[in-house]
Amino acid sequence: MSTQHPAADPAAGAAVKAADRAHVFHSWSAQGLIDPLAVAGAEGSYFWDYDGNRYLDFSSQLVNTNIGHQHPKVVAAIQEQAARLCTLAPGFAVDVRSEAARLIAERTPGDLDKIFFTNGGAEAVENAVRMARLHTGRPKVLSAYRSYHGATAAAINLTGDPRRWPSDTASAGVVHFWAPFPYRSPFHSDGERQECERALQHLEDTIAFEGPATIAAIVLETVPGTAGIMVPPPGYLAGVREICDRHGIVFVLDEVMAGFGRTGRWFAADHFGVVPDLLTFAKGVNSGYVPLGGVAISAEIAATFAERPYPGGLTYSGHPLACASAVATINAMAEEGIVENAARIGEQVLGPGLRELAERHPSIGEVRGLGVFWALELVKDRATREPLVPYAAPGEAMTAFTAACKDRGLWPFVNMNRTHVVPPCTITEAEAKEGLAALDEALTVADGFTA
Repeated sequence: MSTQHPAADPAAGAAVKAADRAHVFHSWSAQGLIDPLAVAGAEGSYFWDYDGNRYLDFSSQLVNTNIGHQHPKVVAAIQEQAARLCTLAPGFAVDVRSEAARLIAERTPGDLDKIFFTNGGAEAVENAVRMARLHTGRPKVLSAYRSYHGATAAAINLTGDPRRWPSDTASAGVVHFWAPFPYRSPFHSDGERQECERALQHLEDTIAFEGPATIAAIVLETVPGTAGIMVPPPGYLAGVREICDRHGIVFVLDEVMAGFGRTGRWFAADHFGVVPDLLTFAKGVNSGYVPLGGVAISAEIAATFAERPYPGGLTYSGHPLACASAVATINAMAEEGIVENAARIGEQVLGPGLRELAERHPSIGEVRGLGVFWALELVKDRATREPLVPYAAPGEAMTAFTAACKDRGLWPFVNMNRTHVVPPCTITEAEAKEGLAALDEALTVADGFTA
């Protein structure tokens, strides 16, 4: 059961909840059907409510608190920056903005050395698409069906998952294609190698029929996040890079969720030896302590706008408080070996632990992931691979599983028929094992819904 935290104050929690329900309009929700948890505080890998229930954060909120909650070095950096210079327009040169850009550029693959700052991931994707269209003079953008790229106008049309449906105008110049996913192969392949070959051929065919000269960019999450943490098979991203080069198409990697240590590398692209033309980031760049995102830009695309104005900008682009938190986050991650910790925890604790759970729980169809970026595909029947709940539909099984996790002091990240295991990159071995033990018990509930 949930560990009691000493700072219990149920009356204060009730007041927070009442004010929320009276005035806050929540995202992605039917307002009258939700019951948000009132949170009193957080630290490291945990947060707690006003009743004193403590939760191990296996969601990293929205897979963004990579450095954990309330990291003292980042909190101090925000406080110090606020005392010195709270805000300044994007047109000025500011020490902390320049340093954040330098530290990011130092870690991005290849020549992605220019950084355009945004307030978050969706705006990063919006601007990457705009840059690609202006650079190529072409209108269309290709993206995968199993994807999520954000909720703004172009980003939601690029998105493949069902959150796109209510906002899809079918006029945004977006064409979707099937990316590789061996467990649920759209290509009827018999393994990773065949899946890679067939997925690349499908992409080639899509480009041929759409007209290569009409396509500005291909946008892919390096490792798709909310859509299911499907690690691409060896050779796939290199194959996409080659296709883009051959047709003059800009290759955009979306690392909003996968970047900054999540996969056990600074960027997921580092696992595959691939350099995109544009790379979008947010979330882990400063663990969401202050809203920040951006686009890392290649030398060739940056040169397009050397004499020609780039027609885009944001009032809070490179906000000093956000940049100060990014500088402190990146430095702390480097000094404390946090990226290496994520890799070690994935290789030695989460990966083996989740595979061991799969041996005992018939509800687990597949385990997949890297670093602290894992998904359990939950199924009714391992033989048929029927999902525990239907695609894009709610279901009693996942509701019961989620409640069982929370009852055991574990806050999960659940989407459709999957639970994602995405704790902070700072999680300790003991904390990871605590989470696996809670998952073990909750999965028994899921097992009750199998065939």
